Amino acid sequence: MTKQSLPDVAKETHSERFAPIDWVGMGAIELPVMLKQTDGVYRIPARVDAKVSLDKKPSRGIHMSRLYLLSQELLTRSELSLGLLGNVTTEFLRTHEDLSTKALVQVQFEAPLIRKALKSANQAWRSYPVITSAFNEEGQISYFVEVVVTYSSTCPASAALSRQLIQDGFKQNFSTDKPLDFDVVHSWLGTPQGIVATPHAQRSFARVKAEVGANYNYGDLIDIVEEALQTAVQGAVKREDEQEFALRNGQNLMFCEDAARRVKEALDAKADVLDYVAEFSHVESLHPHNAVSHISKGLKLRSF
Repeated sequence: MTKQSLPDVAKETHSERFAPIDWVGMGAIELPVMLKQTDGVYRIPARVDAKVSLDKKPSRGIHMSRLYLLSQELLTRSELSLGLLGNVTTEFLRTHEDLSTKALVQVQFEAPLIRKALKSANQAWRSYPVITSAFNEEGQISYFVEVVVTYSSTCPASAALSRQLIQDGFKQNFSTDKPLDFDVVHSWLGTPQGIVATPHAQRSFARVKAEVGANYNYGDLIDIVEEALQTAVQGAVKREDEQEFALRNGQNLMFCEDAARRVKEALDAKADVLDYVAEFSHVESLHPHNAVSHISKGLKLRSF
């Protein structure tokens, strides 16, 4: 039996009808990727975006199946790295050399990392949203890492207002015409009347995307952001850890503007971070809306 030729409408061409397209491909391809951790290599679920430009000739479409099969073949058999993503984009362009000058691959996943407690001997798993990507334009490859870090932000204005109320409470409870008794004051400070007000704090999110080299590790970017902010949320905690967390919040009061400047200073100090853009969202406990700020280094990544 003679094999029947199947129609391929993507090969239809008409210069006046089919204009070039910036990006064509697939989003959120379900694939397992191999992620290296300190205690081994694990397969974890990921979502992959695979795209190429359609700009070399007025073709109706690209070869979608080639992008899918290459993503499946290359991304599931080797340890995930930025260099691997660069190789994938090279293959995208090789298989679309008659159609495309640019290629993009992006992998989104949850990275499990062990974090030590602030004071106790405990440790806990934390999951960080991560996106790694490679952009290839005619053989020139750029690499990017994007992470989301969750932290606590205590409002400086609310802290100042709370301190004033504590001062007023002290003035009302202790007369100026009598000598102060240290033990009495010390005991009073440990009562609800002593600390009559506390500043509002909220869970907050730093979303940072950086252009880096092919050998960069996403965990390094997470560490930079957490170290700059000092109040990353915790997993397993005992009372000494919670007390240390309260101390860090009190010593690191910040508006969303302060968070942005802290991370900017930290990123600017890293030679292996070539460019970046970041967004900070303080999910207000005082308001029903969020306080947000944005920073960037260059023009290429002005927005996400």
